[in-house]
Amino acid sequence: MTVAAKLSLGCIADDYTGASDLANTLTRAGLRTVQTIGVPAADLVLPEVDAVVVSLKSRSIEAGLAVTRSRAAEQWLRGRGAEHILFKICSTFDSTDAGNIGPVMDALRADSGDTIVLVTPAFPETGRTVYQGNLFVGAVPLNESPLKDHPLNPMHDSNLVRVLARQSKTKVGLVDLATLGRGVDAVRAKLADLAAKGIGAAVVDAVFDRDLEIIGQVALDHRVSVGASGIGLGLARALVAAGKVKPDAVNAMQDMAVGGPPACLAGSCSQATLQQIASAEKVMPVLHLDPERVVAGKDEAQRALAWAKDRIGDGPILIASSATPDEVAALQSRHGRDAAGHAIEQAMADIADGLVQSGVRRLVVAGGETSGAVVDRLRIPGFLVGAEIAAGVPVLRAVGISSGDMLLALKSGNFGGPEFFSDALALMR
Repeated sequence: MTVAAKLSLGCIADDYTGASDLANTLTRAGLRTVQTIGVPAADLVLPEVDAVVVSLKSRSIEAGLAVTRSRAAEQWLRGRGAEHILFKICSTFDSTDAGNIGPVMDALRADSGDTIVLVTPAFPETGRTVYQGNLFVGAVPLNESPLKDHPLNPMHDSNLVRVLARQSKTKVGLVDLATLGRGVDAVRAKLADLAAKGIGAAVVDAVFDRDLEIIGQVALDHRVSVGASGIGLGLARALVAAGKVKPDAVNAMQDMAVGGPPACLAGSCSQATLQQIASAEKVMPVLHLDPERVVAGKDEAQRALAWAKDRIGDGPILIASSATPDEVAALQSRHGRDAAGHAIEQAMADIADGLVQSGVRRLVVAGGETSGAVVDRLRIPGFLVGAEIAAGVPVLRAVGISSGDMLLALKSGNFGGPEFFSDALALMR
């Protein structure tokens, strides 16, 4: 890959939809941004950019492997001049007591030489706030939100100081909202005090957008930070304010229609995605896969492709493997969590591959794990970031593929309004 100038910001995202969310946020803030899939190959040529977001599928894999992949991404970004690395995680802190946020943070901190790392998943624009170290989803604590039923990483504790401490080898402290309200110097002093006590990570409260700007300014004092797209926004604004980046007036997405049949895939089991599927059923044909048949090895993918073949010439379609939390729990109890999840992801990837071979060039995918499986199967090395469909979800133009132009939207399960699928296709010409 060729980048013509030194990167102002390097980012490592632990899943593909989260990477799209961050790339979208950075683009809106004025940074010319490219999202890559995995650590880029040496021969992938991209335009001059301010930031690169390296997308990994490392959120739910074995912690040691997540660390290895994250370190490889960090080394690549440092080699392109990035002085600050943001490890981008989910705004709902998706993880277990085994990781992978803590182990990756520990490794990046050790490599960077930082004594303390700022951590916050807050992104007030999307309803994610942190107060007294507790993560809120809208008006309720994380452990009372629908995320308590997440099929891979159910979240049962909203106190991020406790959650991160169970994963990390370092002590974890807190920079509270009162300290943040006193400004940049107060936050710096608090971090210095925590570091002097042997604390290596600090969860930082954030309730308003202006809090993110203070966090971004302070984070640039360090070589590594950890958080969701909210801290990315703070970093971007700090870079612009410091004159290190000139806001880009040209949209990275070329205004060129792709055409071809559109299709949608939904693998997320979040309440938001289930509502979006219900809305889509009013305006397009929808096929619901039978998860039991998928996990049992029945050929649901071929059934779906046969169903799609008769319909894609007439307009958009949607194929969904999504199910309610109770249905997911029952499926996992019969077959095991990992086996069930892997089978469904691979079936959705098979369907995506078949759709593209049938001429689909506009593809909307809902669900982080599903998006990762689809992009991997299609062998897409990177994206230019285009127009925003919904908060955290941009239109992406694939780069470096041999099959010609293609537009995608990769949506985290909880993002987007009820009409998301229709909204996305309206911007993907």
